[in-house]
Formats: sequence, C-alpha cells, structure tokens
Amino acid sequence: MRAMVYVRFQSPERSPRGHFPGVFALANGLAREGRLTEEQHRFWRTANDWYDAAYPDPSRVDPTVYDPEVNPGAVAWFKESAAHLLDRVPGYLALLAAHGVACERLESADPGRIVYEDEHQVVVVPHESRPRPRPDADPARPGNQGPA
Repeated sequence: MRAMVYVRFQSPERSPRGHFPGVFALANGLAREGRLTEEQHRFWRTANDWYDAAYPDPSRVDPTVYDPEVNPGAVAWFKESAAHLLDRVPGYLALLAAHGVACERLESADPGRIVYEDEHQVVVVPHESRPRPRPDADPARPGNQGPA
C-alpha cells in the first residue's frame, strides 16, 4: 500500500515571524493590504467562502492547534486525496503570480508531527528541515498537481 502524500503550497521565504506563509495567508495578505483589483477581490472572496464551506477550519475544531506554545510552527497540509480542494489552488497561484508573490508546491509523506487530522488535511508541527518542491513541478500547471 502506498503511503499517504501530503501537499502544501507556501512561500519559499520566511515571514518576519520565521514561518513560511501558506497560499491562503499569502492571498489574504494581498487582500488585507488592498492590493487586489476589483476582479481579483471578487475571486478571492468567492474562493475563500467556498473553501470555508468545503472543509473544516482546524482552529475551530481545536483552538490550540496553531497555538505557538502548544504546537510551535504548526502548518496545514492537504491530503493528496483532497482533489476537489487541490483543483482550486491554481486560481490562488495565478492571483499571487499577478502580484509577483512566489508560492511553491511541496509534497511529503512525513511533513511533521500530526497534531490535527480530518479527511481532507493534517496540521503538523514540522520537522527541522522542510521538504523541498518537486523538481519537475510547475505549480501553475494543473497537470503537475499529482493525483489531484
């Protein structure tokens, strides 16, 4: 039986807080800073609302999941089986690319210590070294989305 592979989209650069912001945090930052066009803002709001309805917010299930004292550096990864969620990520990648914001796709069978899990995702406290992007992956091409 093949091991579960987890997928994460994140900045290749650490934030001032020392984390690698994920695709949603990056897009939310653009919206918060007022950098989105009207059309981009509509996409962002509609897509965020869709994701909010499509799967659980781990912090609503367990308010301590992202607590830096309890789970330092905790980050969410999609399960590769969550194709319906992964299929919509390219829209966010296009939004980020339009603003020159880099975002890389990572895949790992063991991204860290799992502190939350549901049918679509895990939240992990990462191992010391972070996974590297697939060398052949072009995050903007749906054909390189793996099994998603």
